[in-house]
Amino acid sequence: MSKNYDVIIAGTGAGGLYSAINLPQNLKVLLITKRELILCNSALAQGGIAAVYKPEDDSTRLHTNDTLIAGGFKNNPDSLKILVNEAAHEIEKIISLGVDFDKDENGNLHRTLEGGHSRRRIFHHKDSTGFEITTKLQEAVKKMPNVDILENALLCRIKKTSTGFSADISVNDIHETFNSRYFIMATGGIGRVYDYTTNSAIATGDGITLAYEMGANIKNLSLIQFHPTAFNNKHTRECFLISEAVRGEGAYLRNKDGERFMQNYDERLELAPRDVVSHAIVTEGRRLDSDEFYLDITHKDPEFLKNRFPMIYKYLLSQGIDMTKDMIPIYPCQHYLMGGINVNTRAMTTIDGLYAVGECSHTGVHGNNRLASNSLLEALVFGRQAAEDIASRMETGAQTPLDELESADFPINADAVPIPQGIRTEIRHIMQRSYFVIPNMQEALAGFERISEIKRMLEDGNFVIDHNYVEAKSLATVAYLILKEVI
Repeated sequence: MSKNYDVIIAGTGAGGLYSAINLPQNLKVLLITKRELILCNSALAQGGIAAVYKPEDDSTRLHTNDTLIAGGFKNNPDSLKILVNEAAHEIEKIISLGVDFDKDENGNLHRTLEGGHSRRRIFHHKDSTGFEITTKLQEAVKKMPNVDILENALLCRIKKTSTGFSADISVNDIHETFNSRYFIMATGGIGRVYDYTTNSAIATGDGITLAYEMGANIKNLSLIQFHPTAFNNKHTRECFLISEAVRGEGAYLRNKDGERFMQNYDERLELAPRDVVSHAIVTEGRRLDSDEFYLDITHKDPEFLKNRFPMIYKYLLSQGIDMTKDMIPIYPCQHYLMGGINVNTRAMTTIDGLYAVGECSHTGVHGNNRLASNSLLEALVFGRQAAEDIASRMETGAQTPLDELESADFPINADAVPIPQGIRTEIRHIMQRSYFVIPNMQEALAGFERISEIKRMLEDGNFVIDHNYVEAKSLATVAYLILKEVI
């Protein structure tokens, strides 16, 4: 396998895959993923993808307004305009790539409703839309002769060079150096900085950390979305998500006494945006001194529920809960990051040639809180923006021949030692105590001091550069940046 590429893409979620698909096929592209190809947050997305596509009673103006309301009107208007106006193009493109969205009895694409949306504009594949989209994008990428895919490839270090970028990538624990003219970060979220998250095991903020260390602007990392309805079994770190679409189809939220309570907090009831519902649950829990909350959709037709939510139904059944008869225990947990590596409307960072797409980026489209099902859309829209910008630059600018790309030196110390045990666990505990739904400023101040110590220790020590080190350093850096913004 060649070590020099036109473009290296770190991450194989929707953003990374779609970037590769939209790059010119005369470019040499390397896609790397930290573990197996399918392990990414995109594949876990249940609800769907929001878009105004062949609407009967919808418009981009309404989609824009719903996104602004959810985001507290702190959204970037230029990025948001691109998001809603390009949505139809992306829906049409992924359908052409084989994505199978559900249809109604008349054969028309079915649209569901989710919290914060004023219209039914969520395209979905049952309750596993993200998996459907990512698997079809993977199939398309695998057919592209110009794209190499490396699994079990850990991005350890990256340097800006005179000709682009040089990356130290550990492939099955063997360090190799790869060079490229352009680099796209599509490394996903930061969920593993918390005790409880809906994110996959690899969501440790690696791309954000590496971009930060190169000097890229990181913005609004403290804008973290806590999903209100994660399955609450009180002991699993990776929480199973009960999709927003369950409330969209009419589920009620109930407290420990079986009472509905959202009417005391917001006139939109269960269909209020996620941050509102999460705050309501935590506030109600403090009032009742309880963390027992439930999602109740037992009043709906059982066959409808089994057909509409087959994955959720099957999972809950494995946990001893029949959602057609039983209330579902839920509680908020970390879900999504609105901030990240700051980019412009073409997905370019403040470092020339470095792009960021998907959850690791900060496009500003979400404002202070993401509207449900805008995340997959953002990954696709700005993945294409990045690809088209790179294509334009390749056409118009003079390019160094691939075999002449500069290669940086990444020293490995023979006497390096493994990092101490328990660092990641300590970081997660600090973040869970200090910055969860309703921040605890006293804990945040103390946590910031300790996180700063851990970060310095990892940066200054002579440690083996492996998965444990890279992820611990990423979590420490992410936690540091979050709490620095907060305090």
